[in-house]
Amino acid sequence: MPFDPKFSSEMRRRRFRPIPVRMLVPNVITLLAICAGLTAIRLSTEGRVELAVAAIVFAAILDGIDGRVARMIKGQSKFGAELDSLADFVNFGVAPGLILYFWQLHDLNNVGWIAAMIFAISGGLRLARFNATIDDQTKPAFAANFFTGVPAPAGAITVLLPIYLAFVGAPQPPAVLTAIYTLAIAILMVSRLPVFSGKTARMRVSPEMVLPVFVSVVFFIALLISYPWYILSIGSICYLLSLPVGWRSYRDHGRRAAAQAMGSADTSAPAGLAATAPLPEPEQDNRPSRLH
Repeated sequence: MPFDPKFSSEMRRRRFRPIPVRMLVPNVITLLAICAGLTAIRLSTEGRVELAVAAIVFAAILDGIDGRVARMIKGQSKFGAELDSLADFVNFGVAPGLILYFWQLHDLNNVGWIAAMIFAISGGLRLARFNATIDDQTKPAFAANFFTGVPAPAGAITVLLPIYLAFVGAPQPPAVLTAIYTLAIAILMVSRLPVFSGKTARMRVSPEMVLPVFVSVVFFIALLISYPWYILSIGSICYLLSLPVGWRSYRDHGRRAAAQAMGSADTSAPAGLAATAPLPEPEQDNRPSRLH
């Protein structure tokens, strides 16, 4: 192709065009999260497990706010999305696996290393699947409120549950039990289990609830600072117990969507066919109902 000076000058202008600060702020938060994850790895090698776990929790907090900050100030970018995925793999895949290995799994030698490595790989696979299916148009509308498998930050927080319990004075579990628990969380991360995400939940607060929300947030932060291992232990256990509730909610949404689709198909059918077609019998469910 002949050289086009206009095209070359246009590419130079795009390349050296100033970048708004609002595009940089979310990436800076993500880089801080990466620094926290790498620092957690160093602290675990030095035997300072409490600080290493605190660094992972701090990285999880930063991971929870960088995307919201980007959407709030309209600073989303393709670069930021890729950087966030790499940060999640380091912070919530590699770092927790190494912390568990240096804390106890090294007692099992190669078996403990395999368990830590499988957890790290499962975190990478979980993130790769999320990126590959984020633009899937075949998903039903209600699926936007559910993750497929336990998300990486939640997996990293819950997999450290044996360390939390040891810090609150509970008997330290055998290394074999810790390895089995680590593999179980890894399986939940790469599974097809629908997990409630809360992305489509209403985020607006009524005026009369603003002050109570402020007080509740301050109270929770004070509890987390004063009793971190108790709060993390209770939160991890409650999160694991809530997984069946999310699965049942997803199933109920699927049944309602199927019923609506069947009803719309019946109304669009010809009158004669609709009158002669047998109605489907409702599925009987004899299990006790639960509030969810």
